[in-house]
Amino acid sequence: MRPLIGISCCQKPFGIFATPNHAASDSYVRVVRGPVVGTPVLLPAAGEDLSGELLPHIDGLILTGSRSNVWPGHYDGPPHADGTPEDHERDATTLPLIRAAIAAGVPLLAICRGMQELNVALGGSLDQRIQDLPGRMDHSTPSDQPIPRVRTGKAHAVRIDRDGALAAIITPPSRLAGRLAVNSLHNQGVQRLAPRLVAEAWAPDGTVEAVRVEGATAFALGVQWHPEYDWERDADSRAIFHAFGRACTTRRLARRGLEVLAQAAE
Repeated sequence: MRPLIGISCCQKPFGIFATPNHAASDSYVRVVRGPVVGTPVLLPAAGEDLSGELLPHIDGLILTGSRSNVWPGHYDGPPHADGTPEDHERDATTLPLIRAAIAAGVPLLAICRGMQELNVALGGSLDQRIQDLPGRMDHSTPSDQPIPRVRTGKAHAVRIDRDGALAAIITPPSRLAGRLAVNSLHNQGVQRLAPRLVAEAWAPDGTVEAVRVEGATAFALGVQWHPEYDWERDADSRAIFHAFGRACTTRRLARRGLEVLAQAAE
């Protein structure tokens, strides 16, 4: 049986009555069915109790990107600018879920908002609008860009730690060059890095673009870009999901072994 991969959902209004729905982009479902070689399980934004109920049953966790931003009250930041989308239900679900997943050794891949959540969950803080800071780049892409390949295409290069976990995953040409081309669709980014996180990649303006969880017992990586958009044509993006998938399969086999032993003991 394929490993079960939890995919974090947002809570979004849907339909003419703006009924709250739990949603995740199809791109995450497709990447789990593709290079991760797993079975996707959508995790609703249903609050803190979800982690204790679901973690024993999943073999990996993808923290998805989103237009919403992490509520600044979680890191003692100033209020968001008017009109900034927030998702308090998602925050209430993912922040404790991250801590529980790391403690339980569940492989974790945090993407864009997911990486920001990872930093906040472990005690870090965020810059809310990087493009407004002196000497910094605009890391966002206009959401109304009608051409998908342009909207999600490579925007800049990142410098990578050649001795880090990310470098060990990506293709030899990128590893040797110490650089990786990435897309860029975010406004928020790491301000103060959480104590347990180690930076693995940086944008030209110094923005942290990838992190790993120091001392984690399983795969635990965050990237600020969106490898799920181009894994079919980009070898480095695909390699990230292959590595995550291998870690999830390892957990699945170990978990299945414990289940068999428990059944035998009965």
